[in-house]
Amino acid sequence: MDTDDTPGRDPEMAALFGSGGPLARAFDGYRVREAQIEMASQILRAVRGRESVIVEAGTGVGKTAAYLVPALVEGGKVIVSTGTKTLQDQLYHRDLPAIRDALAIPVQTALLKGRANYVCHWHLERSEQQGLLASRQEARDLREIRRFIHASRSGDKAECATVPEDAPIWARVTSTRDNCLGSECPKLAECYLVKARAQAQDADVVVVNHHLFFADLMLREEGVSGLLPSAQTIILDEAHQLPDVATQFFGETVSTHQLLEFVRDTLAEGLSQARDAANWNDVLQPLERAARDLRLALPATAQKIAAAQLEATDAFFGALDKLRATLSEVAELLSSQAERGPGLAQLHRRATDISRRLASWHAPERADQPELCWIDVLTGSVQLHRTPISIAEVFRRQRETAAQGEPAQDPPADSPQQPGARPQSWIFTSATLSVRGDFSHFARELGLDGATARSWPSPFDYPTQAVLCVPDHLPAPQEAGHIDAVVDAALPLIRASQGRAFVLCTTLRAVERAAARLRSAFEAAGDPYPVLQQGEASRGRLLERFRQLGNAVLVGSHSFWEGIDVRGEALSLVVIDKLPFAPPDDPVLKKRLELLAQDGGQPFMDYQVPQAIIALKQGAGRLIRGETDRGVLMIGDVRLLTKPYGRRIWQSLPPMRRTRSLDEAAAFLQQLGARPDEAT
Repeated sequence: MDTDDTPGRDPEMAALFGSGGPLARAFDGYRVREAQIEMASQILRAVRGRESVIVEAGTGVGKTAAYLVPALVEGGKVIVSTGTKTLQDQLYHRDLPAIRDALAIPVQTALLKGRANYVCHWHLERSEQQGLLASRQEARDLREIRRFIHASRSGDKAECATVPEDAPIWARVTSTRDNCLGSECPKLAECYLVKARAQAQDADVVVVNHHLFFADLMLREEGVSGLLPSAQTIILDEAHQLPDVATQFFGETVSTHQLLEFVRDTLAEGLSQARDAANWNDVLQPLERAARDLRLALPATAQKIAAAQLEATDAFFGALDKLRATLSEVAELLSSQAERGPGLAQLHRRATDISRRLASWHAPERADQPELCWIDVLTGSVQLHRTPISIAEVFRRQRETAAQGEPAQDPPADSPQQPGARPQSWIFTSATLSVRGDFSHFARELGLDGATARSWPSPFDYPTQAVLCVPDHLPAPQEAGHIDAVVDAALPLIRASQGRAFVLCTTLRAVERAAARLRSAFEAAGDPYPVLQQGEASRGRLLERFRQLGNAVLVGSHSFWEGIDVRGEALSLVVIDKLPFAPPDDPVLKKRLELLAQDGGQPFMDYQVPQAIIALKQGAGRLIRGETDRGVLMIGDVRLLTKPYGRRIWQSLPPMRRTRSLDEAAAFLQQLGARPDEAT
């Protein structure tokens, strides 16, 4: 990996981002940022040279414009992938049109999501015909969805305002890779997904999310035609998420939940299309029982177990063999009935695919790709995973395969591209990719050893805007009562900030404990601060409620550590319970650390600490989102100051003023002044 220390200010980018340029004229309150110009210049060179570049931009640099402007100016097909569907919608509906219009570049854009985001006409019709709904609310939601598609051009469930995105009915009226009929669907001509993919093929800029991007790469890895069009420029925003998402998609999973869904769908389709073929209840009951017995063959408590931990004679393997045998019998019946309708044919393919995954799960692991078979035991179900230990080789192979193709258009005459250069440029960007400017951990995970890497710090005045407090006298994180002590220490800060706080925990158990203790403390003291807890509503609803209340405390786990943008006085305090080291019971992590040690590495310092730093930087980044934001970050983990690696961690955080005094941190919050509605 090449760390480029040369700023390289491109004249064209300087003009576009300058005080007299089109962006300044288009946006109120526009400010020229030298870091943004340098970042855009670096990306422009990568796009023209068909190179790979890793760019880290602290909050406030303006990375979205810094990658969109050079991509639009240079032209060619562009795919932009971001971390979540929420960010995807924001990019497509707000950021991209604004920058396109400011530059007056007539590019065609498209938004493409995974199939489960689009209403499926066939599944909608089947749900209406079968009437197998769980409640009156589902029946009402089904009618609303029918009204929605009469007026919708996209069929995107995010645009259906009358039915929440997390409503159970969506699972019945959308398709998945398992239950999509594909080219055999009688509703193919009306399919929203097919139309969205056609628009993506024609567009200049296609906006996707990481899950869809890697679903596409996974299909290409299997030799199947991809979901996305070919492109000259690939921009991967929120790139710190890529290793985890890639690991998920390049592995395989089969679960008892999938099997029970298969039973439900087969029963409905069998009774509808082939009632005379068999007593479908009698046929499917043994499969349902076998799926439930597989869960019963494992410990009652939720845990993760590597396959190697189980004996060959363990009851689990007997239950697995029984499950495979009963599934084979159902698949045989479906094979004999497949010609009677596309739904039965699709269920036969589905049974065959599940059978393949079950058969290969505890087969010898492939020598060319280190992987791990492991079991995720949940309260009511079990998941069987076959997970690659490293996705670097798979990802490198995909990029090299793309490099063998031909560019869709010739590069500009003044392009620095040399013979043998890549016909694609890959841009990896996020606010959190390095450890004190060192990108080796991120680059190693994705096999990006030859990529140029640059970093630009946030322009915010952190010593003035924020205080980092690690309170005295807290117990160590592994000690009993740690989360209670963190909450108790945070109480004076919460009162000083008049609520307006996030409490970010590393486990769901800590979320429950912290929320309960906060409610008890507020009730006992008569404090007027509502407590919003992850799991009580969707993330979007909780954030909307948090902003509306103006004095709430939101308690959440990993899903609230990133992708959240609450600006101004609405958020003045972020409390993090402890350093976000990965759970020690994760079998995949154990295997990765074992292999790293075998290669002569230091697992803790080379892998676990960098992972924790990147995650902590994301959580800390929720506090200061703008130049006028002020607030306190409290971290309730004494290891930050008492352990040798702690210095490396806190030096990676923004340069906030540091203190161990809760009184000093509370005074800072009190100095922020009364809220506008309290001003006289």
